Amino acid sequence: MRLLIVTQKLYKNDDLLGFMHGWVAEFSKQFESIIVVALGVGLPCEISQGDNFSERKIISQEDYHLPKNVKVLSLGKEQYLNHSSAIRKLVSLYRFYKYIFQYKGEYDSVFVHMNREYMLLGGLFWRLWGKKTALWYNHGTGNILSSLAGFLAQKIFCTSPFSFFAKWPKTSLMPAGINTDIFKKDEKIQPTKNSILFLSRISPIKGLHLLVEAVNLLDKEGIDFVLNVVGEAGENDKEYFKKLKDSVSNLEQKGKIKFWGKIPNYKTPEVYNQNEVIVNLTESGSFDKIILEAMACEKLVLVCNKSFLEILPDALSQALFFEEGNIADLKNKLINILNGTQSPAVGKQLREIVLKKHSLTFLSQRLSEFFAPK
Repeated sequence: MRLLIVTQKLYKNDDLLGFMHGWVAEFSKQFESIIVVALGVGLPCEISQGDNFSERKIISQEDYHLPKNVKVLSLGKEQYLNHSSAIRKLVSLYRFYKYIFQYKGEYDSVFVHMNREYMLLGGLFWRLWGKKTALWYNHGTGNILSSLAGFLAQKIFCTSPFSFFAKWPKTSLMPAGINTDIFKKDEKIQPTKNSILFLSRISPIKGLHLLVEAVNLLDKEGIDFVLNVVGEAGENDKEYFKKLKDSVSNLEQKGKIKFWGKIPNYKTPEVYNQNEVIVNLTESGSFDKIILEAMACEKLVLVCNKSFLEILPDALSQALFFEEGNIADLKNKLINILNGTQSPAVGKQLREIVLKKHSLTFLSQRLSEFFAPK
């Protein structure tokens, strides 16, 4: 079993995609060898205009540290920051085809993670070469290009029953892949009283503005709390974040909202353990791993994503689920949680759900079963 993984980024310190480093390390236990082709590997490497496509020759262990049966190849996003978008795309395209042809005798199967573009570019070749292919696609929406990528793949994996491909016959619902050895309760950390955590990239689709409106209502009702916002806005969302931050300057001055910026993925277990409740406003369709990571740390979660109604017991769903877009419902559920109506046993129950259904070990086993020779 020799696997090619094509993914967006391989960098263990990344705030959003750092988990992929752990995935590859775990998958390496199930496969004879793995080749990872990533759009970017490690930290962005500043290169002057005069360097003309020179490659970074040494990649430090701070970028990645993986078993010897894993080979890592970069399409160069981190190497050509000072070049135009068109040049970067051409370099990435050239390297992609170079790698899949050069190493075609060193992999039997292909796992494309999230980026449908790679299945569109390579899917026909992989089929002609007899490679077994799978596409991991967890978005709630798609278009004709998504459908074409799904057609080219022999198998589609997703974690949400509301994702774009969920109803396709070739689709299998998979575990989310939470490393429960890392994401767990830390008895040495005492959470701040009445602390609320929002951890995500900051953009309108992640719904931070709705949470801000809800905590404004909490403040007006004289309820004690602190909202910790961990994450960073992308270039297209800087203005959104600025307006949002300006709108809560009074709460920030009171110490009721704190903005911490982004943190590496490996530091998130500590942050989960420092807070009492984690609020996630991701809409139904995707299946946000952040919720499951928090559950693995035995933390209470408050969600509006209908995917989680499939895994939360009925007794818990009423307390931990709020209606999408309903600020009053979100506020009321927060009040109930902050008032301590949930038993500590609930946290253990939430972790047990992750252990049984969404652990990284379980995901690795499921993937290896599909890619195993018949």
